[in-house]
Amino acid sequence: MLDAFAIYDFPCGNGTLAISPMPGRTRHYYTDWLHLMAWKPNLVVTMTLQAELDRKGAGTLGADLTNEGIEWVHFPVPDMGVPLKDHWSETRKQALRTFNVGGKVLVHCFGGCGRSGMICLRLMIAAGEEPQAALARLRRARPCAIETDAQMDWATQDDAPERL
Repeated sequence: MLDAFAIYDFPCGNGTLAISPMPGRTRHYYTDWLHLMAWKPNLVVTMTLQAELDRKGAGTLGADLTNEGIEWVHFPVPDMGVPLKDHWSETRKQALRTFNVGGKVLVHCFGGCGRSGMICLRLMIAAGEEPQAALARLRRARPCAIETDAQMDWATQDDAPERL
């Protein structure tokens, strides 16, 4: 039997941050979609490439979220990689605005580990957490979060001058 779609959430700022694998990764997309909708995110950040979404039947995720009134950011990064084109500034602003009003942000990649962990850690730091404490807290929720040294380096860049 395949693993169930899981959302690992924890407080961040005044809101909630979560990390998960891609809906449809191990089961039918619609089954995972229902679980995602039950969690009621305000913002979803997708780290997968469009080809990964399409391959697993989740190619309409962005449109599906938008149709439900949920903000969606497609921040595609190759597996095990780091952002090449940096959409970070706008993504950070959207997430921090969501946290500031008590909202919920879900970040996912294909497996819910490396790419999504990298973004979650950087969001936690941008929200004011100390990097090592944030990493420990993130890995308590999702032990596989952040898989490469390059991802760790990207995640711990200083965003202090741009914090909201």
